[in-house]
Amino acid sequence: MQAAGIHHLELTLLFLVLLVAGLTTLAQRFKIPYPIVLFIGGVVLSLLPHLPQIALNPDVVFLVVLPPLLYIGGFNTSWRDFHHNIVSILMLAFGLVGFTVFGIALGTSWLIPGFDYRVGAVLGAVVSTTDAIAATAIAKRLGLPRRIVDILEGESLANDASGLLALQFAVALVVAGRRPGPGLAMLELLWLIGGGISIGLFAAFVIHRVSLEITDSPVEITLSLVTPYLAYLAAEGIHASGVLSAVVCGLYLGRKNSEVLSINARIESTAVWKTLEFGLNGLVFILMGLQLRLILSGIHDLSMGQLARYGATFAILVVALRIIWVYPGALIAFWIRQKLQHQAVSYPGNKQIFIVAWTGMRGVLALAAAISLPTVLQNGAPFPQRNFIIFLTFCVIFVTLVLQGLTLPAVIRKLGLSAGSERNLEEQQARLLILKAVLDYLKDLSRQAKSEHATIYEDLIRHYRARATLIEAGSEERKPEQEIALARYERNLTQELRALERSTAVSLRNEDKINDELLRTIERELDLSEARFQNL
Repeated sequence: MQAAGIHHLELTLLFLVLLVAGLTTLAQRFKIPYPIVLFIGGVVLSLLPHLPQIALNPDVVFLVVLPPLLYIGGFNTSWRDFHHNIVSILMLAFGLVGFTVFGIALGTSWLIPGFDYRVGAVLGAVVSTTDAIAATAIAKRLGLPRRIVDILEGESLANDASGLLALQFAVALVVAGRRPGPGLAMLELLWLIGGGISIGLFAAFVIHRVSLEITDSPVEITLSLVTPYLAYLAAEGIHASGVLSAVVCGLYLGRKNSEVLSINARIESTAVWKTLEFGLNGLVFILMGLQLRLILSGIHDLSMGQLARYGATFAILVVALRIIWVYPGALIAFWIRQKLQHQAVSYPGNKQIFIVAWTGMRGVLALAAAISLPTVLQNGAPFPQRNFIIFLTFCVIFVTLVLQGLTLPAVIRKLGLSAGSERNLEEQQARLLILKAVLDYLKDLSRQAKSEHATIYEDLIRHYRARATLIEAGSEERKPEQEIALARYERNLTQELRALERSTAVSLRNEDKINDELLRTIERELDLSEARFQNL
């Protein structure tokens, strides 16, 4: 019996992985963010008869899926940009979360029968956290201003902690039937935040020190995979915020990336983490869609028409609350940044604010939080409206992820925010500095090289000079077709240079004065170039 169960689990996992690969390929063909296609695919499959039902286990989401996604999100976030936009991020991550909980607690008691302010607060806390995967994927592809993308990514990292904290208080209010005192609530809030940040920093410091003594790439990558779980579980073990701990750990180690990992480990770990991140996100998005049949099977006292009406009403309420908050929130954040922080920032404008309002997409964390609600109260009575809360959460995910996600490109173009050709000037300067350093080093080596190796160095110098010229030309305005043509030309140069390096690797390494570190630098620069233009 146990072997049969394992066999069934393997087949189910294989089916899901193949489904993720197939639907993601379909999403790329139609230029739709893959989370939307995976979620729709899961919904369609859940409605087909005779297919096995796969329940989403909230413990798996919180303990297996969430830590690495939070960690890599923090790791890839620029601390400078995060710190620069911290006020705007906190206005969304904490201010909007509180406003959403309060608004839904009040609104559902008026709009949906059977809900009072306590049950409404639970529902508000459940749907208060956003998932920026699909939103930022669209935003980056359409060339939104970097400031908007930074704020959306920062919000998705920070509001996980505030949303789960609000859920903890709201559930305690319903289960125990009493409201915690303000002093106790504030102490618990400080402990969750302070403990989570402290554990995250401590874990990052320890990992950083240990990593400095390791030079073997597989061991370094293995340690990086374990890191988010160490930070998350350590914080949860002292009843602090594991979410904040994983995010802070990622932010710290991301800033120390060049010190923590060797060059080879950085190149190899990028592919490992991208694969892990894609696999986890793909599985959870398709699993979300597959929950529809299970969710509907738990509701018996309402017709499909009533469910559709209540679901649409609640989704509109959630979207409206975000739109209502972001305008005064942006004004308050602008005032604080300009008057108190003395930052030289301009007011974002109504168009940019509306895009931030329209990208409040919910994801797996909201559904996992709803499913994890207790089934009974302290007095033994069933948790009120639990199945209905899960259904309304699913409706919000469907409306915000699918409907808003599919309309976001059109909204961005309509508002004239599709910058498309926006370039990161700092990245250009850094890449140009690397190329010039490589060119100077190659020229020095060529002067001291043996005569039979002169041709090799001439070819290397010619190729890298051409690449530097292309990047220097990047600051000039060009038409999109010229951008693509130049990018493809650079990619061809990359392929030619890689072939040249392979054919002459032995000669280069036998050169007495060749530096292996130079070869690694060249290899890394090539990989960055290929990754940049792989979608052309």
